Amino acid sequence: MKEMCIQQPTEENWLIIAEGFERRVNFPHCIGAIDGKHIRVIQPKESGSLDYNYKKYFSFVLLAVCDADYTFTYIDIGSYGRSSDSSIFKQTPFYKRMMDNTLNIPAEIIIKGTVDTITPYSFVGDEAFGLSENILRPYGGKILPEKKKIFNYRLSKARRYIECSFGILANKWRILHRPLNVDIEFAIDIVKACCLLHNFVTKRDGYQFEDAITTPDLQNFDRANMNRGNQRALTIRDNLANYFVSKEGELTWQYNILLR
Repeated sequence: MKEMCIQQPTEENWLIIAEGFERRVNFPHCIGAIDGKHIRVIQPKESGSLDYNYKKYFSFVLLAVCDADYTFTYIDIGSYGRSSDSSIFKQTPFYKRMMDNTLNIPAEIIIKGTVDTITPYSFVGDEAFGLSENILRPYGGKILPEKKKIFNYRLSKARRYIECSFGILANKWRILHRPLNVDIEFAIDIVKACCLLHNFVTKRDGYQFEDAITTPDLQNFDRANMNRGNQRALTIRDNLANYFVSKEGELTWQYNILLR
């Protein structure tokens, strides 16, 4: 079932995923939303401090990437709950393949409707993920100029898909509503099975909107701030921010964020 429900995307698959995000949230060249959750467990036998997270309970980590249909395109399960999502992410085969350019990510191209706005295909995450050529995160700070606020707003619309995916997962498989009282290896297998079944059922039956609203008992990671990114990554983000306030890229609803 794993091979059927979660496969390594091909270049063509990534392009289809990007079309989904473009169609649904008008975010160009987005090939997935990434985030992670703590899975609570009853204190494991012979557990050490590595399982004891910053919210003072025992857990391990579910790190996932999803598409615009709320299905998982990648999962990593079982890292210590004490670790931050950024350090966990950097230890995954997914991250290493991204750094080695072996994820089949399409080459960067000009954004449709523009003359010279070239951007790579990227995943969207929050402040916990380091900015890179293939990972976009929000601008930091509370007092931001208009275009940076709008960029953050547009990015949050795309990133919301991973939160909704976790919500659908937890509301469909309610065993995740409470701490898992089994040994750690079995708990990891349970969560893997839930993720695979989530994809299978979502593709077959769709989802209930109400399930996507909340993520009961799945706790966020520590939002430890990561590096700002290299100059190229900063330029890529700035180019997108400029595009979002340009004649070609602006949307009427995006200015609602400025009224808050």
